[in-house]
Amino acid sequence: MSAHIPLSLRGRGAKVGLIALPLGIAGSLIALPLTAQAVPSPDAVISEVYGGGGNSGASLTHDFIELGNAGGASFDLSGWSVQYLSGSPTATSKWQVTPLDGAIPAHGNYLVQEAKGATGDTALPTPDATGTIAMSAASGTVALVHSTTALTCLTAADCAADGTVKDLLGFGTAVVREGSPATGAGNTTSVSRAASLADTDDNAADFTGGTPSPRNTTGGAGSGDPSPTPTPTPTDTNPGPLRIHDIQGTTRISPQNGKTVTNVPGVVTGVRSTGSKGYWIQDPEPDQNPATSEGVFVFTGSATPLVKVGDSVLVSGKVSEYYPGGQNGGAQSVTELTGPTATVLSSGNQLPAPEVVDAQTLPDAYAPQADGGRIDSLELKPDTYALDWLESREGMRVQIGDSRVVGASNAYNETWITTKPKENPTPRGGTIYQGYASPNSGRLLISTLTGDQLHANVGDTLTGTTTGPVDYSNYGGYNIQATQVGTVTSGGLKPDVAKKAKSNELSVATYNVENLDPTDPQSKFDRLAEGVVKNLASPDIVSLEEIQDNNGPKDDGTVTADKTMAQFIEAIKAAGGPAYDWRSIDPVNDQDGGEPGGNIRNVFLFNPARVTFVDRPGGDSTTAVEAVSDGKKGVQLSASPGRINPTSSAWKSSRKPLVGEFRFRGEQIFVVGNHFNSKGGDQPVHGAVQPPVLGSETQRVAQATEVNTFVRDLLAKDKKAKIVVLGDLNDYQFSKPLATLTAGGVLEDLINTLPANERYSYVYDGNSQTLDHILVSPAIKKPDYEVVHINAEFSDQSSDHDPQVVRIK
Repeated sequence: MSAHIPLSLRGRGAKVGLIALPLGIAGSLIALPLTAQAVPSPDAVISEVYGGGGNSGASLTHDFIELGNAGGASFDLSGWSVQYLSGSPTATSKWQVTPLDGAIPAHGNYLVQEAKGATGDTALPTPDATGTIAMSAASGTVALVHSTTALTCLTAADCAADGTVKDLLGFGTAVVREGSPATGAGNTTSVSRAASLADTDDNAADFTGGTPSPRNTTGGAGSGDPSPTPTPTPTDTNPGPLRIHDIQGTTRISPQNGKTVTNVPGVVTGVRSTGSKGYWIQDPEPDQNPATSEGVFVFTGSATPLVKVGDSVLVSGKVSEYYPGGQNGGAQSVTELTGPTATVLSSGNQLPAPEVVDAQTLPDAYAPQADGGRIDSLELKPDTYALDWLESREGMRVQIGDSRVVGASNAYNETWITTKPKENPTPRGGTIYQGYASPNSGRLLISTLTGDQLHANVGDTLTGTTTGPVDYSNYGGYNIQATQVGTVTSGGLKPDVAKKAKSNELSVATYNVENLDPTDPQSKFDRLAEGVVKNLASPDIVSLEEIQDNNGPKDDGTVTADKTMAQFIEAIKAAGGPAYDWRSIDPVNDQDGGEPGGNIRNVFLFNPARVTFVDRPGGDSTTAVEAVSDGKKGVQLSASPGRINPTSSAWKSSRKPLVGEFRFRGEQIFVVGNHFNSKGGDQPVHGAVQPPVLGSETQRVAQATEVNTFVRDLLAKDKKAKIVVLGDLNDYQFSKPLATLTAGGVLEDLINTLPANERYSYVYDGNSQTLDHILVSPAIKKPDYEVVHINAEFSDQSSDHDPQVVRIK
């Protein structure tokens, strides 16, 4: 499953992932570009917590949570929350949520007022947000969360694995904490960080007890209602000394960052009234430097903009570099004017002409390189790099004509097109991703401000004119916020139908069914069942990924999935398929990653009328399966089904491979079902770090080593053993994990037997790529393999992955 956030939110107040690159999002990714803080936060943190408000002996009337920002740019909090959990949670404990809005100033603070106690005589400074949480004075856990949905984690390990958690403080005797809990909290004392806001991810080291000192965004402390810092206002209707191109500068960081500017002239070219609210202005009198943008976004926060497209305005405000997902999330920044005031000089003005983007516009080279460092300070070279060209047009109007769709419209009405129709096309109309060095520079994301619903599939054409300002998000990177959008012309794309296996062919498939559980609507079961029966031609064996327990994300200790499987098998029968049987091993509760509470696992679905599962006792969630010589120059499993070395650190918070022994027409075959860890820790291909750091790859290499070792051992005992290794491996055919998995020639990755432009089972950021694989041992001769495209290219999909099937004689 792909975690994804609409670009209308621009990463502000949205859950974070994925995303991340290089270009593939995980099969089970739940939250992403903001990962849990295994690395200390350089910007927003919890700076002080006080739960004794109104208690005996307390002076302050209210509990409070104070946030701090160690970064040099304001940190937007729209859609974020602070949350509180009891210091000694039980299985039924719930997190309490206070939504946030506004922003933490650079090197400033943000005050959240919580519940009022019975006594006390001193009010807090004017709070920036208000909640009703009654916190304990002595022990509890507070989290800063990139979502307003209540957390479900109840242990320190689970909360550390939750990608929506930006920072976490456990104090007193709190069970959920970073490192050891902070000490010193009480009725008259808070726990707070040092002025440096140092974050070592050890609460005991970072926080000390002391007298409460609440501070809000204005710097107000103590009691009463401090006077806010005056917002700059124009003194006249004459343009100020700076134009937009002076503010944007020739690098990604404004030379005016952090400074207040006055009476910046421009014409309003687009207005966003939902999510991250604001508007774009563009200077109709550009300079002659192609590296300096003439457009900029004016961020109004929670306030709906009062200006209209065509207004000529003078805008005053503070220049800020906004990092979607936080400065440590890997994304580039967006130069903005914040805390704005605007004077409308006239309305109905002609807009600056949009710059046309066609096949020759964007350079073939995608991004400048900084040897794994940040590219923020590099001089822009718009004639050399696609990312530099787009950055040099940040906030400016651009226009595309007829363009082929290479990424289907999603639930957030975002659609990927290519401006380069001849760049690595697939036979079905997409753009194939061939390697880290060639991320396809012609891709561009369209997100509409008009409300038009596109519902486009890969291979369709967005015909006519699409126009709007260039924006940037941690999901997808640069995009057009379309104020005018073309119409969709169908390319006639149809779902694939696999060949049916002959009577002497064993068919084995892999299918990621995207967090399937009984809380899903019956229609999802029915559509997935139709895919198995009609499109996959009822394979003899299906290795399923992302089967969840019987109550899905409800985290109550349930680990069994018999109801999930019974409902799926019944749906397959209703679709005209066989009466499948199944085998799996229940995971240890909350230990296999995926959606919190879902207890995701791999499952073998098989047709007992065609194939026999060899059951051997002894397989459980923590016992390693082994290859055992059977005394007849053959090999068998010590347990079937079994799991590959499940206690290895390679499988921490990740699904463990499921191994099963089958027989087909008297022949023995071993199947290994996999779901490697997600790519959520990788930095985005469009990000500020070039080349992107592939942080999640290390664990997948370790996982591939475990599987390769198991296969080697099995083949050492029987070199003619027929083995199928398959599943959602969350990486590409050219990646280190796949090279590790196939090392020694023990497995062949069948995706490489297809023509280069057909090697895909997943579409992400407009790139057709493969995360799913079927591999076979040398004894399997002339396998008949195909990827069955039924989901990834379609706006209406039952899963975000396409299944694959191999037929073996």
